[in-house]
Amino acid sequence: MKKIKYITMLFAFLAINGLIAQEDSIDLFSVPLSNPNNPGKLVVDQIAGSIKVEAYEGKEVVIKASFGSKKQHYKDDSKEKPGMKRISSTSLNIGAEEKDNVVRVINEQWNRITNLEIKVPRNFSLKLSTVNDGNIFVTGVNGEMEISNVNGEITLEGVSGSASTDTVNGDIKVNFKSITTDANMAFSSLNGDVDITFPSSLKADVKAKSDMGEIYTDFDMAVSANQPEVSDNRSSGTYKVKIEQWVRGKINGGGPEMLFKTFNGDVYIKSK
Repeated sequence: MKKIKYITMLFAFLAINGLIAQEDSIDLFSVPLSNPNNPGKLVVDQIAGSIKVEAYEGKEVVIKASFGSKKQHYKDDSKEKPGMKRISSTSLNIGAEEKDNVVRVINEQWNRITNLEIKVPRNFSLKLSTVNDGNIFVTGVNGEMEISNVNGEITLEGVSGSASTDTVNGDIKVNFKSITTDANMAFSSLNGDVDITFPSSLKADVKAKSDMGEIYTDFDMAVSANQPEVSDNRSSGTYKVKIEQWVRGKINGGGPEMLFKTFNGDVYIKSK
């Protein structure tokens, strides 16, 4: 039977109120892996706060956090009764679940900003997402990375493997130490720059687009002419031809597809 390890921490608010006010980082827990000599995966999906993931030479997933103020919501003061006082929540609830080397961080504090600091073994894949009040920063990890942010930046520094990143309001910056040579990748922002640095040995089919900005590269890229896209629906009386705005090209003879897209920002495809 498969084992599922579940670790939960319930903190008394009064005991750590001073730490929360100062936004100091608190050691939460370490999560052991079922197979510590094999690669693993970290999954984090939260509403408010930053996520910082750093690779290290250990065998466990180590989780720390700092806590910001509670999110303010509309309050109907008419519901307050004379002679009675409101009692606020007095706990912080964060858990983690491990199964088959997949560690899921469970953050049930939907109304409080939680900034997570997590150390993972170097060979680890990541699936990270946050929505408000935070950026995502990853350093030194080797694996498949799926990173999503809504209102914040994404930065991957000194990583290896492959990545798919998207954000709505924020820049994306990735610096690859090495890449998985046959992996497709995608980097997309709505309002922000997309700045990606690859090893000079990169072989790729590039597909890039910026509606309100420019596209730059220092690779020797063979750019293809845009071909008209035909939509033939003459059976219903329509025949449409358009030339798409994507820039397409090949780097070092071509390879897996690398997609770079932003609406309001610039795209940088860099070599090192």
